[in-house]
Amino acid sequence: MTEVEKQQIHELRLKGIGYKAIAAILGISRDSIRGYCKRNGLAGDSKAVSLNVNEQINQHLICARCSKPLVQNQRGRSKRFCSEECRRKWWNENQDKRNKKESAIYKYICPNCNKEFTCYGNRNRKYCSHNCYIKSRFWKDEEDGI
Repeated sequence: MTEVEKQQIHELRLKGIGYKAIAAILGISRDSIRGYCKRNGLAGDSKAVSLNVNEQINQHLICARCSKPLVQNQRGRSKRFCSEECRRKWWNENQDKRNKKESAIYKYICPNCNKEFTCYGNRNRKYCSHNCYIKSRFWKDEEDGI
């Protein structure tokens, strides 16, 4: 069983699909699907599996992205993700869940291209892009001289 198939089984199981249906979709035997699900905590009634996994994510027992078991530290904030990679991917996929404050959105006019732009959380930004910064800093003298 490949990693792609394992990921597909995991996603289909969380959607509430049974062993037989997953086996038919992926072309793998039902027993192989069942064995994988039992080893990875996806066994039981398909409707209860999705509820159980959501509850485990809420209690920080498994990673919110890949569902690997988490080992919590004794002190400090509880972990939500198993790795930095999972954390970054999850936030990139779920940008709507960010709590952006209106007071942290700043409007500026780029001194190089004179375009108006907004940025979040950086009060000292001057240029709309790195490209404009480079042009302003290094090419301005050349353009003035020509």
